[in-house]
Amino acid sequence: MTTTTEAPADFRAFLDRVDDALDAMFTGDPQPYADLWAQRDDVTLCGAWGTVEKGHADVTRTFAWVGSRFSDGTREREEPDVIVVDGDLAWTVGFERGHVRVDGGPLAPMVIRVTHGFRRVDGDWRLTHRHADFPPPDPRKTQDS
Repeated sequence: MTTTTEAPADFRAFLDRVDDALDAMFTGDPQPYADLWAQRDDVTLCGAWGTVEKGHADVTRTFAWVGSRFSDGTREREEPDVIVVDGDLAWTVGFERGHVRVDGGPLAPMVIRVTHGFRRVDGDWRLTHRHADFPPPDPRKTQDS
């Protein structure tokens, strides 16, 4: 098993492609992100806006819906907090931060916690899972001491 500093070069290169694709999603173009997903029936999405999907067609159709809601966005590039590669499987855990206009509203900050799952398919890395949510307040920080 490898961690952040030891991730293979081909996986690191794929993470760069994911970053580029997420930048496009923030501007309203979901296609580059959808193109990185394995065309399998067992890919899954637990989306930040409550969508839960299984299968390539349903997952990528949801990305089209999400992308149609975004415009004028910019995303901060940051290293995931966790990167693990174990053979042909990998996962990352971290945050997506930026500013985006949703449904034509004002440009506003957006922070999403994200876990991505990856699998090597026919020798190439592909996305296979995304779980994202809007992080709730940490109750430990709101309690009176």
